[in-house]
Amino acid sequence: MNRTKVDEEEYWNSSKFKAFTFDDEDDELSQLKESKRAVNSLRDFVDDDDDDDLERVSWTGEPVGSISWSIKETAGSSGSNHEGREQLKSRNSFSYAQLPKPPSSYSLSSFFRGRTRLGSFQSLSDALTDTPAKSYAPELGRPKGEFRDYSNDWSPSDTVRRLRKGKVCSLERFRSLQDKLLLLEEAVSMHDGNVITAVLIFLKRTLSKEVLFRELEVRQVALRHLIHFLKEIGDQKLLLDLFRFLDRTEELALSHYREHLSIQDPEKRKEFLKTCIGLPFSVEDAAHIQDHYTLLERQIIIEANDRHLESAGQTEIFRKHPRKASILNMPLVTTLFYSCFYHYTEPEGTFSSPVNLKKTFKIPDKQYVLTALAARAKLRAWHDVDALFTTKNWLGYTKKRAPIGFHRVVEILHKNNAPVQILQEYVNLVEDVDTKLNLATKFKCHDVVIDTCRDLKDRQQLLAYRSKVDKGSAEEEKIDAILSSMQIRWKN
Repeated sequence: MNRTKVDEEEYWNSSKFKAFTFDDEDDELSQLKESKRAVNSLRDFVDDDDDDDLERVSWTGEPVGSISWSIKETAGSSGSNHEGREQLKSRNSFSYAQLPKPPSSYSLSSFFRGRTRLGSFQSLSDALTDTPAKSYAPELGRPKGEFRDYSNDWSPSDTVRRLRKGKVCSLERFRSLQDKLLLLEEAVSMHDGNVITAVLIFLKRTLSKEVLFRELEVRQVALRHLIHFLKEIGDQKLLLDLFRFLDRTEELALSHYREHLSIQDPEKRKEFLKTCIGLPFSVEDAAHIQDHYTLLERQIIIEANDRHLESAGQTEIFRKHPRKASILNMPLVTTLFYSCFYHYTEPEGTFSSPVNLKKTFKIPDKQYVLTALAARAKLRAWHDVDALFTTKNWLGYTKKRAPIGFHRVVEILHKNNAPVQILQEYVNLVEDVDTKLNLATKFKCHDVVIDTCRDLKDRQQLLAYRSKVDKGSAEEEKIDAILSSMQIRWKN
C-alpha cells in the first residue's frame, strides 16, 4: 500500500516511536519532562492510596495530636521556650506521609504501634523481626556477638584468641595482678610471639618494675620476649634495671657497652668506652673493649694530623689522592688499609704506621699482607708490592713467599690493572701447574703458557694455544720455534 506524504507525517507524529534526531538538547528536555510527569503521577497515586493508612506518630506509638500525646508534650516542655519545643518535636516525631507503602502485611502506622492488619497487638521487637529483608536500620539486625568487643566480658583465653586473629579487644578489664598473670600464661601457652609481646607491653605499662621483674623471673619464655623487645625498641634504661635485678652481670655490661652506638662525638665516645673497660666482661670481650678504646684513641690522633696535612697541601700523597671520608669510628681493617695507603713508609714508632697497628692489635700476617697488597696495588706502587713478598734467609738469599697464596696475589694485581710483566712474574710463582695454566690463560700471560707447555712437553696443548694468539705475533713465532725444535721429546 502506498501512503501519501500526509499519512506518513501523521503516522510518525501519532506513533509512540520517535525518529532519530541529532538534536540532543531537545531529546534530553523531552526525557526530563516525561520523568517529571511520571514522578507527579506516582505522588498522586501514593497520596490517594495511603491517606488512610499513614499518619504521624511519636516513638511511644501514639498518634501525634491525640489528647494523651498533647498532655505528655505539655508536661515535657513546660520549662522550654517555643524554639526548643519545635526542635524536640522535629527530633522525636517523624512524618511518613511521603514514603510508599511497603509490600508487607503491616502498615507503617501499625508497625510503630505494634498492631497488625488483623487487629492483634505485638511488641516492637516482634514487629522488627517480621519486617521484610529490606531494612531502614540494618544495625538492629546485627548479631549480639559483634558488640561484645565493647562489653569487656571476654575471658583471658578468648582475649588471647582474638589477639591472635588480629581483632581489636581491650585489655583494661584485667586489673588485678592475678588476672594479668593469667592473661600472660594464656598468651605463652598459645606460642604466638606477637600476642606475648602485646600482653607484655600491657603489663609493662600497668605494673611496677619490681612486680613485673619478679613475676617474669619465674616465666622464662615471657622474660626472653621482654628482653628481645627492649633491645629492639632501644629501652636501655629498663633493660639495665632488668639485668641488675636478675644479677646477669655480663649481659648488663654488654648492654651498657651498646650505648656507645648512640654517641656521635668521638671524644665523648672515647670517654664512655673508657668507663666500660672495668665492667664485668668475659676475658675475650674485655680484650675487645680495650682494643676498641685504643683504636678510637689512635683514630682521633691520626684524623687530627691528617686533616692538618691535607689542608696545608704540602704532602704529595694528599694532593694526588684526597681523602674521601674521615677515619673516625672505622673498623680496624679499614684503618689498616688507610695507614697502608697514606702512611706506608712511616717508621714503626708513629701511631699511624701500619707496622705499629699490626703489632698493637695483633693483626695476623695473612690479613696484614692482603690489606697492604690491596692498598699499594691501588697506588701502583709495584716496588712496595715486590718488597712485601721478598724475604731473606740467614745466608742472605732472597725468596718470595706469600702467606695468602700467589694465586690470590695475581687476582688482586689484575684487579688493579697491573702490567702483564708484573702478572707473569707472580703467575710463575704459583706452584700448582693446572692453576698456573688457568691463570696464565685467563689473564693472557702468553709466555707463561708457552713455557709451561714446553716444560710439560705437551705438543697438543701447545698447538691448541697457537690458534689463540695473534697471527704473525712474537708469541706465534715462539711457539713455531719450539714445535720445530728437535731437542724436545714430545709426549704425544
